[in-house]
Amino acid sequence: MATLRNSWRYFVPPVVSILIALIPAPTGLEAHAWLYFAVFMGVIAGLILEPVPGAVVAMIGISVIAILSPWLLFSPAQMSQEGFKFTSKALSWAVSGFSNSVIWLIFAAFMFGIGYEKTGLGRRIALMLVKKMGHKTLFLGYAVMLSELVLAPVTPSNTARGAGIIYPIIRNLPPLYDSKPDSPSSRSIGSYVMWMGISADCVTSAIFLTAMAPNLLLAGLMKGASGSALSWGDWFLGMLPLSVLLVLLVPWLAYVLYPPTLKAGDQVPKWAGKELEAMGPLSRREKWMLVLMLGALLLWIFGGDFVDAAMVGYGIVAVMLVMKIISWEDIISNKSAWSVFFWLASLITLATGLNNTGFIAWFGHLLAQGLSGFSPLMVMVALIAAFYLLRYFFASATAYTSALAPMMIAAAMAIPGISLPVFCLMVGAAIGLGSILTPYATGPSPIYYGSGYLPTADYWRLGAIFGAVFFVLLIATGLLWMPLVLA
Repeated sequence: MATLRNSWRYFVPPVVSILIALIPAPTGLEAHAWLYFAVFMGVIAGLILEPVPGAVVAMIGISVIAILSPWLLFSPAQMSQEGFKFTSKALSWAVSGFSNSVIWLIFAAFMFGIGYEKTGLGRRIALMLVKKMGHKTLFLGYAVMLSELVLAPVTPSNTARGAGIIYPIIRNLPPLYDSKPDSPSSRSIGSYVMWMGISADCVTSAIFLTAMAPNLLLAGLMKGASGSALSWGDWFLGMLPLSVLLVLLVPWLAYVLYPPTLKAGDQVPKWAGKELEAMGPLSRREKWMLVLMLGALLLWIFGGDFVDAAMVGYGIVAVMLVMKIISWEDIISNKSAWSVFFWLASLITLATGLNNTGFIAWFGHLLAQGLSGFSPLMVMVALIAAFYLLRYFFASATAYTSALAPMMIAAAMAIPGISLPVFCLMVGAAIGLGSILTPYATGPSPIYYGSGYLPTADYWRLGAIFGAVFFVLLIATGLLWMPLVLA
């Protein structure tokens, strides 16, 4: 019965594609570009509904387009020039996403995450912070934030970081003070700690390029549309003032707006101390992991002019294999990494096709005409606001980015006076920060929401308040600081 009830998910994507394809192509857009867009929207519908894994949805879309390339990928004029060569051209397009350096950077970052997990270094760092700062509840909030901050640059899955590393640690903290889920005692400390968990995950997802897979997807989409992309250092420097503000402000703001009744206690530091004692002293593999991660961060920040960020990651993964921090079996058995690798490459390929067929240029020109009476500054703020608020309608950051980011990039490219790097960085920050708005916005959200410490009304209320604060700070720093470092 469950299968029958969910069977509609399989039919919606092709129906969406067929219905759009039956509509005549808009004025100024070639028929093949409109048909390509129809298949693209079917893929987006599939990513939202997920009748099969997202990577499979994207690969099906690419296969359909490649097979039907004479009608979807090429115009009649191009077909007359290409002749029988169109098959090889279609194949080259279909696999083009796998040659994108962004794909290999995120794959390397996933391997770093395996090293953090296998060596226990990530857990040790979080426990050390909790032990040092857990005497006061407010400082415990800062410990959660700093734990996320340390892990985020080398953990491109915010779900793995938030739900896989941080949540298993902090869920043990409230019971130490008899703060139980789904009870009046939850507000004593548990509610504050859990809200800090999801808030910190959203904040750190925006701070680093490699903190969340959709960030790298956005960088790939920007590169495919304009030929240039935001580097790791560009993202970090552009986000720096906003990062400092959020790291300092959010734990205090949560403490004020969602105050715990328990302000201090020794149970948490004692528990963390026992856990660290059980882990023993810092192992050789942990020391090497720490050295390699610091080396990667330094090269990402300062070495962008000398060595590609993906090459840095690729080389350090090789060293990790030689040092036996991770094994080849760890790499080939990591389903999450390979899944993200395939769907990210496929989505970049699909977005590149939108640009190649001329749809992006047409859509950007259409938007530019409609917004011609407004200043570039007003248009940029309005587009960011629309992008941010549309987060309410998506339960997947991947589908959200895939569906909306290409259109946002097209608009920015078509309107004179808008800096594409600044605009794209603001869009990228909005992906992570906007994840705070709903209990379904990103992977860790349902985990924290389902903890029993965050009632539905509280989650939606806090999500709206924190979302508004995040947006205001994003616009302020985006307009005042980002143009200075991304000019």
